[in-house]
Amino acid sequence: MSTPVSPEHSAPAHPDRPTTYKSNLEEYEREGDVRLPFLLSYRELKLLGIAGVGFFLDAYDLFIINPVATMLQYRLYGGHSLPAGLEGFIKAGANIGSVIGQFAFGYSADYFGRKAVYGKELMLIIFATIGSICDPTGALSPTGSLIWLAVWRIVLGIGIGGDYPMSASVATDRANLRRRGTLLSYIFANQGWGSFVGSLATIIVLLCYKHTMETDGKTSKVDGVWRILVGLSLIPAFGTLYQRLTLPEATRYVESRKGNLPVPDEESVDELKKKSNADPGVTEKVQPVPSDGSRTPPSDHGSGATEETVGKRDASQLAAAKKHHWREFAHYFSEWRHLKILIGTCACWFLLDVAFYGINLNQNVVLQQIGFDGSSGSPWTRLFKIGVGNLIITALGFVPGYYFTILTIEKLGRKWIQIQGFLLTALFLGILAGMFHTLSTASFVVCFAFLQFFFNFGANTTTYCYPAEVFPTRFRASAHGMSAASGKAGAIISALAFNSLTNKIGTPAVLWIFFGCSIAGAAFTLLLPEVRDRDPDIVYAEEQREYERMHGRHHQ
Repeated sequence: MSTPVSPEHSAPAHPDRPTTYKSNLEEYEREGDVRLPFLLSYRELKLLGIAGVGFFLDAYDLFIINPVATMLQYRLYGGHSLPAGLEGFIKAGANIGSVIGQFAFGYSADYFGRKAVYGKELMLIIFATIGSICDPTGALSPTGSLIWLAVWRIVLGIGIGGDYPMSASVATDRANLRRRGTLLSYIFANQGWGSFVGSLATIIVLLCYKHTMETDGKTSKVDGVWRILVGLSLIPAFGTLYQRLTLPEATRYVESRKGNLPVPDEESVDELKKKSNADPGVTEKVQPVPSDGSRTPPSDHGSGATEETVGKRDASQLAAAKKHHWREFAHYFSEWRHLKILIGTCACWFLLDVAFYGINLNQNVVLQQIGFDGSSGSPWTRLFKIGVGNLIITALGFVPGYYFTILTIEKLGRKWIQIQGFLLTALFLGILAGMFHTLSTASFVVCFAFLQFFFNFGANTTTYCYPAEVFPTRFRASAHGMSAASGKAGAIISALAFNSLTNKIGTPAVLWIFFGCSIAGAAFTLLLPEVRDRDPDIVYAEEQREYERMHGRHHQ
């Protein structure tokens, strides 16, 4: 619930309108434009911590499953490889769940509201993580233990997938237009830290178990290592759960859901433009606040109206908005100018993730090339080498790429970064594919580091930002969920097909497929507009006004 505190000092331009008040509803207050976009305020850092944890957990889970799968070889199969089908199922499980979560939570966030849904995805993540570490490996057969883990990873994926549209919408609803891309990039950069911390945690926990596994020869104790690694993700999840569950609804979203009426005049569009240059929701009109904490629209029917009457009108207004939401969504995307953007965001994310997850879910190929695949030595030595190799890969190109995007996104724009990212990843994939068997170890490491760098200083970040910035508030979460689900579909295809394709046609040929995906991604980016300094709510309002002018009527 928001409590107005002090009125603005300047006299209102229109005395017949309700007085404007400062509000603590939003996480931000308006700040001067002189501050550089990448310098965050305390309130922005707080939102970053709340929204970014989902992407930290996404990457942590994605990269921790590789060493965990290796550890399960020693715990369940005496060091022999896991059954190919089950290994692929375990690695693809989280992505399968993500598709479900992205569709379900994306639509729910637009239909029920961000506040009603936000935090539930994190509860699912916590629930599934606890289920995973409770895998009764001693009581079930090896196959049963792997199926148990795979099923819980699907549930985990639903929560992780739900975080994509939820955090993107929650952040964009509150972002200053001039720093919107930077804030989204900061949130998404938590993926880099998730993979880095996952690699570092693997090394530290293995060092703690060195005496037990190496000196005492108790290899089965690796069962404790993987459970600790998976369970560590509960710390940031529990740390931000309360903040998510209590985060108030953004004013921008409330305004977008007040009704289905199109913007009636030029003056309303001007008001939207003013809000886009400030942090949305820093001002709100004085209105009665019901005892149950729900918001009500400003009264327009005189001082004699009771709070109960206003509350009923608000409830019927929201009910009408929900009733027509799907119809409006379908109508909006029935126009080619909007549909082509959705096709662009979905196709770009799909093509990116085919290559990105194909590389990163199967890093054993890369580790083998640089001598850190753990192919020799004791079980502990092999696992430790894999952990060090993953840390090297992450530190070289993964984390730096995100921060180049953060520093330049408001200058270069999303479209330029995405196209150059796709083209340069194609370049380095082509080098790796064409010279896979002839590159020296040092050259291979350099090429792979640049590949990771331009994944992240490129399409891996901007495919997340685009659907959050290009679609209007009332359809944002649904469209973002659809785009993200398309990406995860590409990830699933890579996870399930990479190993079998590699065995049939060889790794270089698979890398050439990824090369083609990158080129196609650059082409599909041409469908997208540049969204720097572009407020989709203003664009949508002006489109509505133009539609009414052309048809000579107002919706009732």
